[in-house]
Amino acid sequence: MNAAPDPGHMQERFVSILFPDGQAPAEAGAPPYFHDLSLDRIVDAVTAGRQEYQLAPFFHAPLRDADTIVWRQEVMQDMEQESLLAAVTSFARHMQSMRRYLPEPERRYYRYQKERWLLDAAASYCAAVAGLAHDLSGLHLASRGMRALREHLARYCASPAFAELAAQTGSLSADLSAIRYCLQIDGSSITVRACHEEGDYSAEVERTFEKFRRGAAEDHRANLRNDDMNHVQEQVVKRVALFFPEVFGRLEQFPVQHASYLDETIVRFDREIQFYVAWLAYTGKLRQNGLAFCYPQLAAADREIFAHDTFDLALAGELAAENKAIVPNDFLLHGMERIVVVTGPNHGGKTTFARMFGQLHHLACLGCPVPGGAARLFPFDRLFTHFDKEEDAAALHGKLQDDLIRLRDILQLATPHSIVILNEVFSSTTVGDALLLGRKLLAKISALDALCVCVTFLDELASFDAKTVSIAGVVDPADPTARSFRLERKPPDGLAYALAIAEKHRVTYRWLKQRIAP
Repeated sequence: MNAAPDPGHMQERFVSILFPDGQAPAEAGAPPYFHDLSLDRIVDAVTAGRQEYQLAPFFHAPLRDADTIVWRQEVMQDMEQESLLAAVTSFARHMQSMRRYLPEPERRYYRYQKERWLLDAAASYCAAVAGLAHDLSGLHLASRGMRALREHLARYCASPAFAELAAQTGSLSADLSAIRYCLQIDGSSITVRACHEEGDYSAEVERTFEKFRRGAAEDHRANLRNDDMNHVQEQVVKRVALFFPEVFGRLEQFPVQHASYLDETIVRFDREIQFYVAWLAYTGKLRQNGLAFCYPQLAAADREIFAHDTFDLALAGELAAENKAIVPNDFLLHGMERIVVVTGPNHGGKTTFARMFGQLHHLACLGCPVPGGAARLFPFDRLFTHFDKEEDAAALHGKLQDDLIRLRDILQLATPHSIVILNEVFSSTTVGDALLLGRKLLAKISALDALCVCVTFLDELASFDAKTVSIAGVVDPADPTARSFRLERKPPDGLAYALAIAEKHRVTYRWLKQRIAP
C-alpha cells in the first residue's frame, strides 16, 4: 500500500497544488539521464501546445518525500473526474483571456484603450476565480490538495478586497457597454455628439434587405477591444469621454485602485494545475488504445518493487501513432534482490526494458500514474544511467577509458537509495576484459546496496551473487529471428538461440557436414 499520509505534513493553508509546503525546488534543466531514458521525448509530447505554462521544469524534478508523492497522486485521481476537469478547463480559459488583455509593457497604447483592457483583464480574472469557486463547492473532492484549494477560494471570494474588485469591475463594464453616441462623418471630418434616441439604422437596413438574404452572412465588424486603436479612434474616444465624465473618470481610477489585484496563490495554481491536466490528456489518448496506467505504491521502507504489464512510454507513444501495439513486460524484486541482469538476443527489447525501468521510477516520483496494471516502486535519491555513446574523435583517450571515467563518477555519487541503469558497458573491449570489469562493477554496486539494471551480452553476470536476478529475452526456438519482445525471469540461454539460428540457416555442424560430404 502507499505510505500513509502524515497529518502533520498537511498544510494549514493552500499555497501550491504541487508542493504542499509551498517550497518548490529551483527550476532547472533536464537531469543527465533524461535522454538515455527517452524521458525528454515523453515530456516534449506531454507539454506540446502548453508552452505558455513552462511545465517542463515540473517534469524534471522527481520527489523523494513519500507524502508529497501521495499528495500529487490524490490530486491526479481527483482530476480524473470529468466535472473537475471541466471546471479547471473553464478556469484556465478565463485566465488565458485575462493574459491576452494585459498590455505588453514594451508597447505604447492609447490611454483609454489600455485602461479598458486592464478592466477586461480584471473581469476575466473575477470570472475565473468565482467560477472555479462555485464549481468546486458542488464537487466531491477526495484529495487534500483540492480540498485545501476549495477552502482557499471560498475565503478569497468572501474577502472584502475581491468582493470590491468584482463589484467595481462588473458595474464599470456594464456602464461602459451602455454608452451610446453618434458620429457624423463628412469627408475627412468626424463630429462626435451625444445620442438622442436616434433610430437604429442597422436594424432598419436588415429589415429592408431581409428578403434578399441567402444564408448566413459573414460578419465584417471589427472588434476594437482586441485590436490596436489608431489616432482617429483615440480622438473619438476622447470626445465620447467628455459626454460621460463620471464613467470615464472611474475607468481612469480603476488601474490605480486595483493595480495589484492578482492573488499570487491563484496565479501559481493556474500554472501548476496544468501539470496534472497535461499528463492526463497525454495518457488518456493511450488509455483509449487499450494501454493501462496505475498509481504505484511506494516502497519507502524497503526494496520490494514490482510492475505488471508495464511498457516503455516513449515507444508506446510512437507505436500508437502508427496504430501498432506494444508488448508489455513484468519485473519483481523481493528480499535482498537488488540487481537485474538483462540478457538475450539483439533487438529483443533489452534496452527498452532498461529505459522502462528508469521511466517508471522517475514518473512515480513525480506523483504520476505510470504504465502498467499495478506497480510498487522505489522513491530514489539519485538516478544514474550509462548508455553507449559515440566515441569522440577529438578526445585524448579511448572509449574504454571514457566508460571507466563515467562509471567512476557514478560510483562516487551513488548511495544505497540510488538507481543505476547500465546498458552494454565495456562493449569496446574483449570478452575476457569485459567480464572482469563487469564483475568488479557489479561488486561495487552490490556492496553499495543500490538498485541496478544491467543490460549485457555477458551471460556469466546473470548469476553474479545472491542479490542478482536474471531476466532474459524470450525467443521462439522454431524461429529465433522473430522477436517476441517478451522478457522473463529465467537464466540466460543465449547459446540455445545461437544454435537455433544456425539450425534455421543450415550452418550447424550436422548441416555443414552434409553439404560438404563428397
